[in-house]
Amino acid sequence: MNSIINFIQYIVEQRNQILTLLMQHIYLSFIAVSIAVLIGVPLGILVSRIKKLQKPVLGFANVMQAIPSLALLGFLIPLSGIGSRPAIIMVVLYSLLPIIKNTHTGLSGISPEMLEAAAGIGLTKNQILTKVQLPLALPVIMAGIRISAVTAVGLMTISAFVGAGGLGYLVFSGVQTVDNQMILAGAIPACVLALLIDFLVGKLEYKLSYTSNASSNKKRSRRDVEKRQKFILLLVALTGSIVIILTSVYAKSEKKEIISIGSKNFTEQLIVGNMLADMIEEHTDLIVERKLNLGGTQVAFSALKSGDIDGYVEYTGTGLVNILKQEVSGTPDDVYRIVKEEFEERYQLSWMEPLGFNNTYALAIKQETATEYDLKTISDLVQVSNDLIFGPTIEFPNRPDGLLGLQEVYGLTFQDVKAIDGSLRYTALMSNESDVIDAFSTDGLLKKYELVVLEDDKNFFPPYYAVPLFRMDTLEKYPELIEIMNQLADILDDDAMRELNYKVDDLKQTPESVARDFLLQNNLIQE
Repeated sequence: MNSIINFIQYIVEQRNQILTLLMQHIYLSFIAVSIAVLIGVPLGILVSRIKKLQKPVLGFANVMQAIPSLALLGFLIPLSGIGSRPAIIMVVLYSLLPIIKNTHTGLSGISPEMLEAAAGIGLTKNQILTKVQLPLALPVIMAGIRISAVTAVGLMTISAFVGAGGLGYLVFSGVQTVDNQMILAGAIPACVLALLIDFLVGKLEYKLSYTSNASSNKKRSRRDVEKRQKFILLLVALTGSIVIILTSVYAKSEKKEIISIGSKNFTEQLIVGNMLADMIEEHTDLIVERKLNLGGTQVAFSALKSGDIDGYVEYTGTGLVNILKQEVSGTPDDVYRIVKEEFEERYQLSWMEPLGFNNTYALAIKQETATEYDLKTISDLVQVSNDLIFGPTIEFPNRPDGLLGLQEVYGLTFQDVKAIDGSLRYTALMSNESDVIDAFSTDGLLKKYELVVLEDDKNFFPPYYAVPLFRMDTLEKYPELIEIMNQLADILDDDAMRELNYKVDDLKQTPESVARDFLLQNNLIQE
């Protein structure tokens, strides 16, 4: 009962954010399904008329359905950047198959004798299509649209992965912070929206269907038929007009001169991303757009290179090992110098002054596991790792500064590796689904669950100092940003960052409020 009351309180407190994300979700889903209908129905008509096109068109639609959604987004990011565009394109591609197939099936299922009769009374091919085939096939076509519309609502939750917003933002954020209330606040409205759309499209399908209306009015007058056809044409025209208007409005909004600040998809990044945005809003007249919670390094860095965002906080070790593909050598200062020089030369990106904390990788275990096996260092872990299950983040097993490097340097092998992303790996650890996890040294959940961090006794993990990373053309246009960002230099140490993460992960404060409170306490912004 208390859980329900707390959830209702959360909904009331966050109603503005939930409503905004719901509107974004509806907008994105409507645009995607409308475009899919405008493409899919004509393609369905085309393949029903030209039999040779059936295999290539339906084959393409089937292939699009077979590609995992996150993989498809990954392919689209270099082509269309981040934000609404790749999310809409993804859902359009996924929505095509049921629309094309049902349109083709509906048209192909009409009795040949009926078509011959229509031709016999002098109707042209186009007249037969509009006056006979489409009205008769409409129930089947609408069923395909209905499937696509409901599927689109669910798929659009993934749009948060590329910064498009929608209810998926709450789901992803809730997973990262192990906040079930936040997850439900995103999942329940998405579920209700899908059911509502299914109901409305079902009603529309019934109203437009000849067969459903036959029982109530067997002798439909010609005037009624003409009215119905005009309604269908009006509905198609209205849908097309709305798509064009909303797309043009979106395109105009994209042209506004604004500063876009991004972040990766975990608690710490959401906090520091909000800090950058708050600082710019406080000390300039620029409009700041927050494209936070992007899906990891690849998405955030690609967005920065393409200009979809102007800056975000990156880590020196990630820049050196994962982006520049270089081995770690020298001191943390050497690593910073290398990434600063190489990024300016290769990518025209500039590293600001470090924020102060080093969020390096670590291996963490429960206290009882440490006691049972007398584990203090990673070298100790090697002796018993064959009996343990490793539950890292999804990218860690394939990183040279992750499991691949640990295997080479320490000879570390596990009984099994069960990768699970975000803060869910902590949940798996505490429920004994895994024995060892990778962690970040500033994770607030380390404090919450009182985990033991094993010493990296061979100094394998590189330094990961957090540093604002900006496009050089943005800094040339707005040089005041350099001074503003450098006000954050050395403002945070490891303990301070861990405490901020703890406030979000365990105390359930929002990243926005935690970031703003910290800046206020340090007199970097004013109330």
